[in-house]
Amino acid sequence: MSKTTIHWFRRDLRLRDNPALSDAAQEGSVICLFILDDEDAGTQATGAASRWWLHHSLAALTEALKQRGGRLILRRGKAGKIIPDVVSETGADRIVWNRLYEPWSIQRDKQLKSDLTDLGIEADSFASDMIREPWQVETKAGKPFSVFSPFWRAVQDQGDPPSPLPIPDRIYFHTGHVTTDRLEDWGLLPTKPNWAAEFEATWTPGADGAAARMAEFLSGPVNDYKDGRDFPARGATSLMSAPLHFGEVSPRQVWHATRSAMEAGDVRDAAGWSFLRELGWRDFNRHLLFYNPHTVTENFRDNFDSFPWRDDETALEGWTRGRTGYPLVDAGMRELWRTGIMHNRVRMVVASFLVKHLLIDWRQGEAWFRDTLVDADLANNVGGWQWTAGCGADAAPYFRIFNPVAQGEKFDPKGDYIRRWVPELGALPDKYLNKPWEASDKVLAEAGVALGKTYPKPIVDHADARKRALAAFEETKLKQETN
Repeated sequence: MSKTTIHWFRRDLRLRDNPALSDAAQEGSVICLFILDDEDAGTQATGAASRWWLHHSLAALTEALKQRGGRLILRRGKAGKIIPDVVSETGADRIVWNRLYEPWSIQRDKQLKSDLTDLGIEADSFASDMIREPWQVETKAGKPFSVFSPFWRAVQDQGDPPSPLPIPDRIYFHTGHVTTDRLEDWGLLPTKPNWAAEFEATWTPGADGAAARMAEFLSGPVNDYKDGRDFPARGATSLMSAPLHFGEVSPRQVWHATRSAMEAGDVRDAAGWSFLRELGWRDFNRHLLFYNPHTVTENFRDNFDSFPWRDDETALEGWTRGRTGYPLVDAGMRELWRTGIMHNRVRMVVASFLVKHLLIDWRQGEAWFRDTLVDADLANNVGGWQWTAGCGADAAPYFRIFNPVAQGEKFDPKGDYIRRWVPELGALPDKYLNKPWEASDKVLAEAGVALGKTYPKPIVDHADARKRALAAFEETKLKQETN
């Protein structure tokens, strides 16, 4: 008797290099299912900006399946209830999925696999979201890594990952009736106000959009990546983080496409490895989260548990709205709000500003990014924020406090990035663009800038904030030493 297999799409919204789908297609018919499981995710549920992306990515996947004679079944609720319901409705014998590594996903999937086995339903999971699984990379002592550089060397020592799988030649889709939600009824898109109005000019969600973006990046911009990736106005970054997060393209696809371009001489080795290193950083954050699930909400370094974070709603709101009075910080926060993305160098600056200049808990910044980034990824988000705060694995030293003025002058020397996102300062001379408070009244008037009116005064003085942050760190160290 022919098998019926449910392929549970999660963050693998593609047909190419989809190990679970390829396995399902080998025998019998396939039911393609996606579940919006906010209940199990809880506070880690998909944020608002990512929901915009998810809507369009699911629409693209629906169309890709339709072109092959299939359909995507949509259900909303707890996966542990919905999957047995679909099994009962369809008589499916088996379910397959590709693994995820968030703590809540792991807990849910283990329980689900156990429950399905008790029901006599076969359940299998596959590797799809990383270059190497967390347990495949370990120290010489057989332990998990907590420092990136040796982790990355260990990944490289294992050589290239397996080649990507093609789209299955044939998928025999289940033809029986299965009820499905309407994507439009899920309300993933904003309405009034439509704060995502500019997203469509920036992004093309879906596997085709991911493939086009990767091809365009590897056709030339990647060769400026190593040196240009720190300059937000240069367009030297790949913008592949959201497609990777939603699984519209796999890490193996990105790896092999880059390596092929390097071997063909189209991509310089230094540039190619610099880019692939970021895939390694992505894996490293998953590795850390897999072995340290408590770090979703707790410090990796528990000596930071007594750190004197401040509650300052006014300062937090100024930061979220891009009204801090520091042009590079404000440019980054406004880029985030309007496009759902922020340049990586600027992310470090704005994160440092929140936790060190304002002494606001990194968890508040992580929550804001999770809601406003289209590429919001729990492992990357938590890892990045804890790295910046100094409380994470392989973290930046706490005394490394980014000077937002110096960062702007170094990495946006002509002011193109700031002028794009903070246009009210556009007429200021370059000399004052990162520090408008140093301009004379005459210069400000000629540029149409009125500090405190058309553009805010700094909400904190950099030198004073730096002293306060270092004092807080010393206080934390002293408490640790006396306990």
